[in-house]
Amino acid sequence: MHNSTPPKWKRSKSKLLLAAALAAASPALAQDPTPAPPLDLSALSLGDPHLNTLPRSAAEQARVANVTAATQDFTAPEAFEDNPGGSTTVRARRDDEAFSQHSANLSFEQELEFKLGNGLFKKIWVFAPASTLASDGLGPLYNARSCQRCHIKDGRGATPKGPDYRSASMFLRISTPGEPPQNLQAVTDYIGTAPDPTYGGQLQDFSPPGIAPEYRLGVDYSTRSIPLAGGETAELRIPSYSAAELGYGPLHPDAMLSPRMAPPMIGLGLLEAISTADILANVDEGDSNGDGISGRANLSWSREYQQIMLGRFGYKAGMPTLHQQSAAAFSGDIGISTPLFPSPAGDCTAAQTRCLSAPHGDGDVRGSEIDQANMDLVTFYSRNLAVPARRDSDDAQVLRGKELFYASGCTSCHTPKFVTQRLADRPENSFQLIWPYSDLLLHDMGEGLADNRPEGRATGREWRTAPLWGIGLTKQVNPDATYLHDGRARSLLEAILWHGGEAKPARDHVISLSPDDRATLIRFLESL
Repeated sequence: MHNSTPPKWKRSKSKLLLAAALAAASPALAQDPTPAPPLDLSALSLGDPHLNTLPRSAAEQARVANVTAATQDFTAPEAFEDNPGGSTTVRARRDDEAFSQHSANLSFEQELEFKLGNGLFKKIWVFAPASTLASDGLGPLYNARSCQRCHIKDGRGATPKGPDYRSASMFLRISTPGEPPQNLQAVTDYIGTAPDPTYGGQLQDFSPPGIAPEYRLGVDYSTRSIPLAGGETAELRIPSYSAAELGYGPLHPDAMLSPRMAPPMIGLGLLEAISTADILANVDEGDSNGDGISGRANLSWSREYQQIMLGRFGYKAGMPTLHQQSAAAFSGDIGISTPLFPSPAGDCTAAQTRCLSAPHGDGDVRGSEIDQANMDLVTFYSRNLAVPARRDSDDAQVLRGKELFYASGCTSCHTPKFVTQRLADRPENSFQLIWPYSDLLLHDMGEGLADNRPEGRATGREWRTAPLWGIGLTKQVNPDATYLHDGRARSLLEAILWHGGEAKPARDHVISLSPDDRATLIRFLESL
């Protein structure tokens, strides 16, 4: 059964043939005939420099091990299962604001911080110079004018609706083969890359008058029918991407491109509060237990803490903290400088001279176009978008669907539970039993989902396990939302059928289920 057709690249309207999205097309992806020995993660002393932790007692460690153990009982919900975000959990609203609520356990003063951060998240930035000094500095090249424009209602984005549709919460990342950075030399299997010398690290489709945008993203789909047990079929969309109307000439001949859809924002502070050691406990690079699953940790350089850290955020877990993730998005997506990414020209390169010489908002009382105090508010907001409560967890069909989810092997990567660290300065995220259904590790997802663009330790076939909490409310929040890193899947079943590589046995098990059992499995996912 061949249901893992990879995405394709086609000629743009400018007749430029893009680098093929296949491993053979780029020398960066050639196999080293003498691979490096397995990386010793313990030698890197990763730790949690971003967390002000309090030690767990031996009794607490035993309690954590007990409460996070995999269940064997599917006759009733587990204790606290209705609260996937622990005491941060909020009631599940029935409107499009379901992902926009603050953590339930914030103090009155913290609620004010959250609302101020929300204002900055929604802020519409304008070009400099402008009379509104607190809001100028947009671009000059950018993908959106606000964070909310991509993360629609704090949820997922949407794919382009037609050939002339722009700013659809989706863009192309771009890189070329390169050398590992000096500060990551200790990561012996780090895959070196570099920005495209003309277009930088991502392609932007907007610009002010007088400056050309970099491109227009084109997406076309073909379809393939997949036979399922019980006489049913499913239809998969196979995406074909193009970078049309390139504004600055051809891409580098070895350019590697990968589409990215804006992901949901809920529960991020809780993911950040999980102990690095607890995440690394699930690493099994050599598949020592023989279950076919070999989760790997991505590693990245922390600009904040000037050290190598575990990657947690992004589709390939390339970012170590929410602050760095948010600051990088301000720079790359909106063209706004921050103390962590101080360039006022954002992702502009030396080849884009008009972009570099354009007016910017640096140099006033803010220093950078968004200062550290406001970055702290945005980070606080991002940490405290609450996970909605489970629905119908005691329903007989949902419980049977949960049992099928476990029996299919899905929990080998979608780890149901963690307990966050005890934190001295973040009581709202401290020592919470949470249910993200993710191990936050990298897994080989097969050729069908491969973008063949490495990121850190992640190869072109590897992706971070996506958290599943809130997934049943995705289309309630944004009816146009779709699934996976590029939105190719229109339904949860389609998303499952795209799984390959390590996840192929689980996918094949779902294909072999009876129609009633498949529907029951989906019903469980919709309750998350």
